[in-house]
Amino acid sequence: MHDPALAPAAPPLAGSLADSVFETAARTPALPVLARRPGPSGSGWLPVTAAEFRDEVVGLARGLIAAGVALGGRVAILARTRYEWTVFCHALWAVGAEVVPVHPTAPRDHVERVLRDTGCVAVVVEDEQSVMTVGSVLSSLPALRHVWQLDAGALETLTARGTYIPATTVDSLRRVVLPEATAAVVHTSGTSGPALGCALSHRNLAGPCDTLLAAWGDAATPGGQGSVLAFLPLSHVDGLLVQSLAVRGGMVLGHEPEPDEEALAAALRSFRPTHLHGAPSVFEKLYKTFLRDARRAGRGALFERAAVTARDLATAQERRRLGRGPGPGLDLRLQHAVYDRAVYRRLREALGGRVRRATSAGSPLGRELALFYEGVGVPVHDGYGLTETAGPVTAQPPGREKAGTVGRALPGSEVRVADDGEILVRGPSVFRGHPGDGDAAGRLLHDGWLATGDLGRIDEDGCLTVVGRKRDTIVTSGGRAVSPAPLEERLRAHPLVHQAMVVGDGRPCVGALITLDPGFLTQWRAGLALPGDASARAAREENALRDEIGRAVAAANSAVPGPEAIRVFRVLPAPFDVAGGLLTPSLKPRREEITRAYAFEIDAMYEARQRRRTDPGPRDPLGPDDSDNVFQR
Repeated sequence: MHDPALAPAAPPLAGSLADSVFETAARTPALPVLARRPGPSGSGWLPVTAAEFRDEVVGLARGLIAAGVALGGRVAILARTRYEWTVFCHALWAVGAEVVPVHPTAPRDHVERVLRDTGCVAVVVEDEQSVMTVGSVLSSLPALRHVWQLDAGALETLTARGTYIPATTVDSLRRVVLPEATAAVVHTSGTSGPALGCALSHRNLAGPCDTLLAAWGDAATPGGQGSVLAFLPLSHVDGLLVQSLAVRGGMVLGHEPEPDEEALAAALRSFRPTHLHGAPSVFEKLYKTFLRDARRAGRGALFERAAVTARDLATAQERRRLGRGPGPGLDLRLQHAVYDRAVYRRLREALGGRVRRATSAGSPLGRELALFYEGVGVPVHDGYGLTETAGPVTAQPPGREKAGTVGRALPGSEVRVADDGEILVRGPSVFRGHPGDGDAAGRLLHDGWLATGDLGRIDEDGCLTVVGRKRDTIVTSGGRAVSPAPLEERLRAHPLVHQAMVVGDGRPCVGALITLDPGFLTQWRAGLALPGDASARAAREENALRDEIGRAVAAANSAVPGPEAIRVFRVLPAPFDVAGGLLTPSLKPRREEITRAYAFEIDAMYEARQRRRTDPGPRDPLGPDDSDNVFQR
């Protein structure tokens, strides 16, 4: 299936992704296309025009040629999301080289494997620590000839090195690059095994980008130039999509290398983007930050009422879009207008005040959260794609958006669901294969269809809903198959819950590992005002926390059949993180690693349940049966 409302953007790509830089500079040389901070501590943004960006790309490209980077050569970029990343990326494409993105926090063995398997001739790193990481594995990298450090002035040094190379040489190389040539070797997130490199062509990366721009790019910024703040890792395919959307769409692109809450909030207020692209965890965190700040200011009840109204308005608008209702009534619209002045406007200002549209990628965004943002005035559109598909293969069709789904297939792509529930896709954006394994794509493709490993369903409106990963499905000892993603999403909706991972494979029931949001936990503790000495207060706090998390579990269970409900849970003392190897760089849980790391806690959780069932002790006649008691750990 595909949706004709998502019309193709432009004539097919004739060359490389670098051509956009030169075409925009020739057409509108004074147009701002990038913004950069004046220094590490700079809070303002300096515009970079299309002509300036082109000249910088050409200068660096000449330096790359002087350094021996040839057509088809591979160069890794091991750095955070920053201005120089985009310049290096387009300079490499301008000489026909291939980019190999590597996440800056990747462990040493991953860096070694990526550089070795892709045969990189050079690597661009950010700081001295990354230089040491690469240096420690040089003996196993015979093809690697250069290590360039951004913080040591690599861009300026290479540009100076290439001054003797004629600019026409760059043009000559750029013009021989075909759309089918490999632009980047991007690695999968590695949630269920070693990360695999996917060779993506210039056409692969440009196609979905151009379709999305044609569908809603201009509509999001009526009467002005759009702007995008890139904070997703450019080592991930979604980060490359954001970069291409901006460069090919003529929008101003800014970079925020520190995606933590404080840095991102400051960057949003100063940069004031019109488009916001993030992962579901970003939008969940923003919502919880709004709620926490409202409670801190004594406006928590007001915020929660406003959130309900926002969702109600968005639901009514959705029914009208889908031809199932008249839209919001007068009372609801008046109530929404009151909250807009008191609440929603403040939320939009916290995002910079100019965001008109947002996109969520990486994993499904919950329906309730999507409705909230639409009601606030910042519609967040969810889409679906993989590294192997160069980003999105589905998107929300303009005018027929449906929250809780990932929309319909982009033009030229097809999506269907197999008998066992697995999502199958095919189309022009599907990857070219794994480097060094020329038949990998052929083994994964069946009659042109890529088996994604994800589970989903297509509803009566033709919209796809992603249920979870096929490999992640839990089968209890009683034979019940449970998809963990919906339960985890509902658990994270509670303000205190930061992360949640459902377990239970081969166990008698479903369980959950839960981590807490530090900011909300501090606020929650402050509001308890418990009497007694320190030890008594600690015991009462533990009981109160158990009950509060129990309510979050009960709320999650309310949406699933009884045999799929969470019966046991354990609150962990620390969150899962990338540094500990429990999250991927795109913040997805590494389930096997988490299960191994917390094997003792998981065993203890189920053993405690078994003890309660065999020797329950005194029973509260008004309490729930032990088998349904989600308030015990």
